[in-house]
Amino acid sequence: MKSIGFTTSIPVEIVYAAGFKPVDLNNIFITNKNAIRFIEEAESEGFPRNTCSWIKGIYSAVLDSKDIDAVVSVVEGDCSNARALSEVLNLKGIKCIPFSYPNSKGYDALKSEMEKLCNAFGTNFEQAQEIKDQLDSIRKRLIYVDELTWKYNKVSGFENHIWQVSSSDFDSNYRVFAEKLEEEIATMEKREARSEKVRLGYIGVPPINSDLYELVETMGARIVYNEVQRQFTMSDGIEIDDLVEVYRNFTYPYDLYGRIRDIKNEIEKREIDGIIHYTQAFCFRGIEDIVIRKELKMPILTLEGDRPGNLDSRSKLRIESFIDMLV
Repeated sequence: MKSIGFTTSIPVEIVYAAGFKPVDLNNIFITNKNAIRFIEEAESEGFPRNTCSWIKGIYSAVLDSKDIDAVVSVVEGDCSNARALSEVLNLKGIKCIPFSYPNSKGYDALKSEMEKLCNAFGTNFEQAQEIKDQLDSIRKRLIYVDELTWKYNKVSGFENHIWQVSSSDFDSNYRVFAEKLEEEIATMEKREARSEKVRLGYIGVPPINSDLYELVETMGARIVYNEVQRQFTMSDGIEIDDLVEVYRNFTYPYDLYGRIRDIKNEIEKREIDGIIHYTQAFCFRGIEDIVIRKELKMPILTLEGDRPGNLDSRSKLRIESFIDMLV
């Protein structure tokens, strides 16, 4: 079975419908025990030091893997470096298939992009819809995991993060993913409710630093909302039969104000005390912090990460001070 890598969340139903294995390259990179090596290898091949570490990590992860047959590169709606990444991968003999989330968010434009993806993989919307029906049953259970986090207080911020972020590709096998998820839910349900005083929301791309969630919980707080990770589950599209509309409702690739509306709703629902806004070094999304701070009328801590590994001492101190302020 062919493995299809991708640079950010795509209509994964299409890949599964074609009989291929979807692989979120971000997850392959960041879960590697020596992820920093991927960064160094990319830089040794000429990637600039002031380029996003996720791009460099994805590049090296593709070359390191012997299983990736092609890469779907999201050239509009995500990282501004994705197009150049595709060109370098092409140079290495890796087939890259461009995919765009049109900035206009227009129905016909997005449908055209999804049709191109179907044609590239030899499938169609009808087959993809059948896969969606199966994935939606898993997505409903991910909603429950989210509720176990913010409503029933039985799930850690990291567990919430990891299960939701993994739904971008369902660990390349949605049936096995579903089985593991049910086993984990059975364990989660038996726990006593947690009692952290401070409830935090996390917005922005998933963190490159592995210890953020655990650190927060050692300080008497817990992250009960992961914005982009929740969007990766496509849980807001479960009741939508039109696959194009599902991915028009996906807030991450489009304008910031759609994200802000979603964030405001979740802040109110989850009774969040403060927000951690994570930005990646050298990413254009860091500029969005200006708008976010104006639109969200609540305490916000902006953290910038660069390379894989633990948070630096300064960031840890800033987090501690932020939580102390909210107590």
